[in-house]
Amino acid sequence: MQGPTQTPSQSATAYPPTDRTVPTRSPDRASYDRELVHSILDEGYVCHLGFVRDGSPVVLPTLYGRVGERLYVHGSTGSRPLRMTGAADPGLPVCLTVTHVDALVLARSAFHHSINYRSVVVHGTAYDVTDPEERRTSLDALVDHVVPGRSRDSRSANRKELAATAVIRLDLNEVSAKLRTGGVNDEPEDLVLPHWAGLVPLRKGYDAPVADPGLDSGTVLPGYLSAL
Repeated sequence: MQGPTQTPSQSATAYPPTDRTVPTRSPDRASYDRELVHSILDEGYVCHLGFVRDGSPVVLPTLYGRVGERLYVHGSTGSRPLRMTGAADPGLPVCLTVTHVDALVLARSAFHHSINYRSVVVHGTAYDVTDPEERRTSLDALVDHVVPGRSRDSRSANRKELAATAVIRLDLNEVSAKLRTGGVNDEPEDLVLPHWAGLVPLRKGYDAPVADPGLDSGTVLPGYLSAL
């Protein structure tokens, strides 16, 4: 799909806004900064992929990986969206989203309760990846997205596994981020109410890795896992 026209300055630092990427509510929270979009995508594990099937909307959670200005999503060759992508010409129109919740915002009034969040929405056309080299690159990216460095420390997919795996590509052309930060936005007349108000921060963490029972006793914990 032909992406929106970009000036040199826009292509270097930001995605150009489009009718589909400018929010109708709280547009001041939207951002098109390329580095911010990449950071939100790279921090997540699960995206939600939306498309239309038989005239009805469908949204599926799935893993993804980013390589430059492309997102890759993989699944079984028997899965409906991946079969649809391969059969569509020129491709399958999709919308992909990633969201992080950073804090619960508890206000004095029920109306002003909210969350602090960071999200990315990508609109575009998904294409079936058939080139063997791009498929291997994308599958490595999917593994490394979960744990950086893992693709070099695991067996690559064999011919049978590759035949059972489909990969779709979505270019980052029509993209926006949206964020809420800060504290409570109570009405001035509610500030005297005797209800606790403030933020409850959420954080992501990792427990110590648990080795598989069948692991050889001489196998050491890789450094990329220790770093987590």
